[in-house]
Amino acid sequence: MPEDYIRYDLLAQTALRGVVRTVLADAAKNGLPGEHHFKITFATGAAGVRLSERMRAQYPEAMTIILQHQFWDLAVREEAFDVGLSFGGVAEKLTVPFNAVTAFFDPSVPFGFQFEPLDAEPADEADAKAPERLAQPPAEKTADAPPAPDAKQEPPDGGAEVVSLDRFRKK
Repeated sequence: MPEDYIRYDLLAQTALRGVVRTVLADAAKNGLPGEHHFKITFATGAAGVRLSERMRAQYPEAMTIILQHQFWDLAVREEAFDVGLSFGGVAEKLTVPFNAVTAFFDPSVPFGFQFEPLDAEPADEADAKAPERLAQPPAEKTADAPPAPDAKQEPPDGGAEVVSLDRFRKK
């Protein structure tokens, strides 16, 4: 089999993460349109991920957040996004690099992507120990447990299947 020097797999993942960035940037600027909302799974140990020690202990490998009704201060940069959420009545601000995102799903349409982490290096100590608390938390928001890594993901309420890019790779 010929060697893929261009690395189409990485280019495709980077392009699809750009779709996630664009959608989140639009939501940050204009709010969520219609019934759209997002389930975003990310590797909590990836470089640049910022969340409290409490949340890191509860989700040592991966975490799924839902951006629907109760989130605030969504800010999107080229490499990462920040968002405020409440977990168990405690408001926290998370920073998630796009390279740490492993799945994105909009159940309203249904549409989604599943990725491999591009940067699986452990976060630095400064990131791991830098919780940001907010003064007045809005209503509680909980994190979903992520599916097993090799499990086939079925979207909620039937609908479209979320597929991994691995399905399209030659082995």
